[in-house]
Amino acid sequence: MGRRRTTPEENLVSPTRLRPLMGVDIRFVASGCVSCHCVALDVEGRCYTWGRNEKGQLGHGDKLQRDRPTIVSELSKHKIVKAGSGRSHTVVVTDDGLSFAFGWNKHGQIGSGSIKNEFELSPVRCLLSEVTDAVCGGEFTVWLTSVEGSSILTAGLPQYGQLGHGSNNEYNTKDSSVRLAYEAQPRPKAIASLSGETIVKAACGTNHTVAITKDGHVYTWGFGGYGRLGHREQKDEWAPRLVDVFTRHNVLPPQAIVSAGAANSACTAGGGQLYMWGKIKNSGDDWMYPKPLMDLSGWNLRCMDSGNAHHFVGADSSCISWGHAQSGELGYGPNGQKSSAIPKKVDILEGMHVISVACGFAHSLVVVDRTKVADRIEELEVHDGKAEEVTEPADNGDAVVEKAPKKSSVKKPQNSKKRKNEESSSEDEDNSDYDSDELNGQAEQKRGGKTSGSGRGKSAPAKKGGGRGRGRPASETSQNAGGKGSGRRGRPKKS
Repeated sequence: MGRRRTTPEENLVSPTRLRPLMGVDIRFVASGCVSCHCVALDVEGRCYTWGRNEKGQLGHGDKLQRDRPTIVSELSKHKIVKAGSGRSHTVVVTDDGLSFAFGWNKHGQIGSGSIKNEFELSPVRCLLSEVTDAVCGGEFTVWLTSVEGSSILTAGLPQYGQLGHGSNNEYNTKDSSVRLAYEAQPRPKAIASLSGETIVKAACGTNHTVAITKDGHVYTWGFGGYGRLGHREQKDEWAPRLVDVFTRHNVLPPQAIVSAGAANSACTAGGGQLYMWGKIKNSGDDWMYPKPLMDLSGWNLRCMDSGNAHHFVGADSSCISWGHAQSGELGYGPNGQKSSAIPKKVDILEGMHVISVACGFAHSLVVVDRTKVADRIEELEVHDGKAEEVTEPADNGDAVVEKAPKKSSVKKPQNSKKRKNEESSSEDEDNSDYDSDELNGQAEQKRGGKTSGSGRGKSAPAKKGGGRGRGRPASETSQNAGGKGSGRRGRPKKS
């Protein structure tokens, strides 16, 4: 749940079954790179939510945290087939093309046409129809529809141009003030520059969007830091811009998958080859344009998702994960390595057919087909999801989830505020618990769109954090360099 005040012992470091969902046929799971809550949909169209709920993002009519999957009763009249999860809001799509949303609506991200209610604790109707899919960024939402000429619509916070309407809607709060604000977009609005295209798939990072057209072309827009837009520069894009790598002879096939993390993007192109761009590792240069991830060449990728700094893939009869992790979200088990710079099989799930994956802020969800491996699934641990909220800070709790992003010199002043944040009991306590701001643009771009020229995301930030022995990067890189921990190096071998 992304809490600072938890101990490492509370984390699930191996794939673990959730007791309330045992015996339920789940078809789809969703979370988000800054989400501390989860959504699961079963084959009957029921919607389950659990996790953090300070803004009503679980849709149960209250702000009570749910530690176990709970059916959203107000959606029981509908069959839910798709879902998206933002920082503090959730959007679902029904089989008859309607969309409902709940949670935080300060920036209009729910798409109800109004921001009068800052919190929508129960599902409200989104103002659009013929919806085929919905995905969420941190504080905005993207809908795909079958309406000709408006196949993609957006609503929410326009601060970095992530809505794609050619503006960030910036204004001064008062005539005499220099304080800037961003006009909310509460009504879903079609992206005019894509009216001639048919968008078939989309993915959102915290403040950027990736979209794929029917012709296999890729557009990106929004926050440009770390090269996550793939345009060879760190400039914010306020309108969709074509990624030139995926044109001419390298267009995406119809079954391509697309994913976006907090500071990177990914998709599969010809031959199923996975391409990634943005901040790929904690050390080394960022990938300013799409490059093939050779470790996964030859694998048949079916699904993929990216979290704050980690990635999950379902391919062939394996589940593969990698990235920087702090809370066991890579699923390598208590004796496995914490992080991995290269894709590595989740051994406990080897031989299983993965149907759907979702990565959250500090957790991962995997749906597997149990028809042929029911006996092996029975061997997995079971989590009851009892009340677990810790009221007293753990001695080392802040180190557990804080170290992943806090390496940039930009964040140095933040360290002195760490205890102040922990002691704060303000309504926005949940936001003080998120440590992904360095990656998602809040800390990179203090004002005025400065995203380049200071070498952020290069090798320098990674050197920090190792000095006090509390961060992961030093041990991670040495582990991978020396091949310790897993006993294996290089790409995962196909069985």
